[in-house]
Amino acid sequence: MPQRIVVDPITRIEGHLRIQTVVGDDNVISDASSTSALFRGIEIILRGRDPREAWALAERICGVCTLVHAIASVRAVEDALGIVIPKNANLIRNQMMATLQVHDHIVHFYHLHALDWVDVVSALKADPKATAELAQKISKWPKASIGYFTDTQNRLRKFVESGQLGIFANGYWGHPAYKLPPEANLMAVAHYLEMLVWQKEIVKIHAVYGGKNPHPNVLVGGMPCAINPNHNDALNIDRLSLVKSKIDEALEVTEQVYMPDLMAIASFYKDWAKWGAGLSNKGIMDYGDFPTVPGDKKTDRWKGGAILNNNLKEIFEIDPRDPQQIQEFVAHSWFQYAGGDKQGVHPWEGETEPKYNGPKPPWGFLEMSDKYSWMKAPRWKGHAMEGGPLSRILLAYAHGDEEVKADVDAALKQLDVPMEALFSTLGRTLARGLETKRAVRLMKTLHDELVANIKAGDYQTANTEKWDPSTWPDTELKGVGTYSAPRGALAHWVRIKDKKISNYQCVVATTWNGSPKDPSGQHGPFEASLIGMPVHDPKQPLEILRTIHSFDPCLACSTHVLDTEGNELVRVEVQ
Repeated sequence: MPQRIVVDPITRIEGHLRIQTVVGDDNVISDASSTSALFRGIEIILRGRDPREAWALAERICGVCTLVHAIASVRAVEDALGIVIPKNANLIRNQMMATLQVHDHIVHFYHLHALDWVDVVSALKADPKATAELAQKISKWPKASIGYFTDTQNRLRKFVESGQLGIFANGYWGHPAYKLPPEANLMAVAHYLEMLVWQKEIVKIHAVYGGKNPHPNVLVGGMPCAINPNHNDALNIDRLSLVKSKIDEALEVTEQVYMPDLMAIASFYKDWAKWGAGLSNKGIMDYGDFPTVPGDKKTDRWKGGAILNNNLKEIFEIDPRDPQQIQEFVAHSWFQYAGGDKQGVHPWEGETEPKYNGPKPPWGFLEMSDKYSWMKAPRWKGHAMEGGPLSRILLAYAHGDEEVKADVDAALKQLDVPMEALFSTLGRTLARGLETKRAVRLMKTLHDELVANIKAGDYQTANTEKWDPSTWPDTELKGVGTYSAPRGALAHWVRIKDKKISNYQCVVATTWNGSPKDPSGQHGPFEASLIGMPVHDPKQPLEILRTIHSFDPCLACSTHVLDTEGNELVRVEVQ
């Protein structure tokens, strides 16, 4: 008799996600649903606001992807007002965006996804001498001595024996689906701890250009950082040298830690090239990004587009302004449209009208035939589409990017798997590593171009010609800002009337990937990736976590509630 498996909450993600599946007698998943369990309403808060401050509020959509929403927002407003930003601002924004790609992917691999493949407790059985030999075999990373791994193992043993496992508690340790030998597990745990420390270093680039991280500052019209080589409080040679040093560190970490670990771990899990494809071979998309010329999408260094049915020889152009291309549906979402639930609505005409009609929490099993998520269902020309690093790597391959093609072909050869292996849970995880290599190369290129432009005497970082609202047209204005966010295709749409925001809509990366079904019954990418996948033990559904984590879900941040004295109001225990 079919079993119902609910994983709620999915942990090691950003936000609140619930996955339901139906598993048959053969332990194969026959149906799945993805539920966003949180409503925040940032789009409603933005109504009536000054469009120049929208980025600061939109940035709070997330506690991880803060920059992405800020950039998408200022791009939307600049598009509406017809503002072209200076070359320096474009280079700085692009460099901050490439930095976020590297930071986000490495944090995802080690701290959100790796524990699906690495058995932490097994590392206690490892021989530190054999671990050191393994580490020295796959990389030149200097921290690879017997003493280093012995110390790491002793720290881990002390941690486990204390009974206070913290973030390592409640794992499926000892699950038969774990395949790494103890020595590989110990090496991965050591690098997990190292990357916890390193991640605060790379974001110093954001602090240099944006003043802080998270939530760096940006500006409609450019960037708020002044360039003056002779002033201590401006972007000068010392700060540019700091950025250069962090780029060099990122390059070293990517080449000597991340990629060797990723390839070593992937070599033990090549069978995962059979599972989790979902929509990756049916519909992928990205808007493209990193323009060479500000505001000119044709000059994007990472080119976008849509590919259907795995036909890499045909790339469709995406126009986010076309009302027939991007539409959102709410047939299975806790929202309502004035025109009814079956219609699709372009974001410029978008409505954010919550209407919860589900059962009273705590939920049992949500009926998939009803509304079951706080996410809408975005579609491109009616197709459910997957976004993210795998989509971008495939698009780059299809566009003929020689560096990406070389990276992909070399990785597949090293793993001894065919091109088809990319369309899977394994491929999604591999693509994130390959995109990190691409992004860190771009960081170096952008830094060199920025330094050269400053040396040429160009210090401008902002175009303020249209900063004053009195310079804006009296007609209603519409703009859209797109972004190749680490997790996928992101866009913000804004309408401005009487100098204020009259409507604001965001279609974020995880809305594409985590969407519920649409009126035609099409599953979203999370859901589709689970259907047909076997589960070894329904009571310990590690396979569901592996596939869902391969997307790096990013839902809204937790909402924090405090009284005016800072006292705790409520405590919730999650069993």
